[in-house]
Amino acid sequence: MSFFESYDPVFNSYVLGNAPVKQHATGFDWVEGPVWFGDADCLLFSDIPNNRILRWTPDIGISTYRAPSNFANGHTRDHQGRLISCEHGSRSVTRTEHDGTITTLADGFEGKRLNSPNDVVVKSDGSVWFSDPHYGIMTNYEGHKSPSELPCQVYRIDPETGSVEAMVRDMNCPNGLAFSPDESKLYVADTGRMFSDDPKHMRVYDMTSGTPANGRHFHTIEPGASDGFRLDTDGNIWSSAGDGVHCISPDGKLLGKILVPELVSNVCFGGRGKQQLFITATTSIYSIKLNRQGVQTP
Repeated sequence: MSFFESYDPVFNSYVLGNAPVKQHATGFDWVEGPVWFGDADCLLFSDIPNNRILRWTPDIGISTYRAPSNFANGHTRDHQGRLISCEHGSRSVTRTEHDGTITTLADGFEGKRLNSPNDVVVKSDGSVWFSDPHYGIMTNYEGHKSPSELPCQVYRIDPETGSVEAMVRDMNCPNGLAFSPDESKLYVADTGRMFSDDPKHMRVYDMTSGTPANGRHFHTIEPGASDGFRLDTDGNIWSSAGDGVHCISPDGKLLGKILVPELVSNVCFGGRGKQQLFITATTSIYSIKLNRQGVQTP
């Protein structure tokens, strides 16, 4: 059985022919937001409809990290190793302190409530960037059905003042996001408004004096859409897709695919040397070892 489809010879050097796609656990409803904790040798991820954050530990398996989780979705870590989470239920971005207490970093903008923060990254200056589509408040499945008070935008939380600023305003529904390794570019997936025929594609922005500019089409995932993605140290994008994980070059070319038997929602690099790609896909978590290294995170 082949786990790969190659569209460019360089992709063959990124994958290891005898390294399988492994299913580590299954039986969930919709898993999202994988984040690797190397110091604890575990993966955290969200099972959104079941309102919980779970932990997978090699040789041990699944345990509950937090329940209820306020319908948490995407996660990352800051430069102090703390968990940063997007919560649909509280319509906020939170930080879990080292003592386990939870600090709200953002829950509104210009006097209005956020929609349902979805995915999050931390820049080298400590600023927290997150997407705020409306998916978590459109139904009661992944949160609490409520009207939107704000457009769907990408925001930045200042690390010193805690102020919130809208940074990307030209999308229908921003979703996954990540910076290039040198932080000269910001990639954002636009997965469109729920119950609409909006185009689904990835956009790229040039970072000019800390501000995204010159937004333009970067790549369209087929089949499916780009939900969540992460980059390797050479700037290749490893994105969720309808048939697995797609590897896209920095110039927007599809290099190859890792085939996964479920709809993929998100990915992250972890494991020894950050060369293991963890994959959340509908009801299961998977991983595969690559000849690639993910951009370093805490």
